[in-house]
Amino acid sequence: MKDIFLRYKSVIRFVVLFLGTYLVLTFLYSWYLQSSKGSSYPPDFITHLVAKQSSNVLNGMGYDAMVTPHESQPTMKLFVNSVYLARIIEGCNAVSIIILFIAFVVAFAQRWKKTLLFILAGSVLIYGVNIIRIAMLAIALYKYPQYNEMLHTVVFPGIIYGMVFLLWMIWVRGLKQKKEKV
Repeated sequence: MKDIFLRYKSVIRFVVLFLGTYLVLTFLYSWYLQSSKGSSYPPDFITHLVAKQSSNVLNGMGYDAMVTPHESQPTMKLFVNSVYLARIIEGCNAVSIIILFIAFVVAFAQRWKKTLLFILAGSVLIYGVNIIRIAMLAIALYKYPQYNEMLHTVVFPGIIYGMVFLLWMIWVRGLKQKKEKV
């Protein structure tokens, strides 16, 4: 048994770090969501902020955009040029994606300073791209409502997950190059 642990030490380390980080951050995020119920920023502060920032991006692009809390659901309603286009829900705020990103990076962590800087930069990038993604999705839904399903379930999730995958590849490639130099 000891031989198996020694033989697969790096795999076991990866799995423990990934799952441990993912579970801890997911638990903290769930606690945050539970404590946000009934706050003055429905559905929660982060989702509310993402909705407002997405609306500001749309306004900056020349559209008349507005978000308002939904009357009966924990979401924000997005309007463009007075047309109700979409609900911005908790899942649209990219926090779950950032948690997944962080767990992967931590699982491959070596030097903590470099790891923390990459996590910070990657998280900010994911957050910013997500806001732009929501604005682009709103414009696409406004101009091409017949493609709603494809845009919302394939194209725009592909943008955010593709970017996270690219960041992971940059992280792993950077680690690989470091090992080759040693």
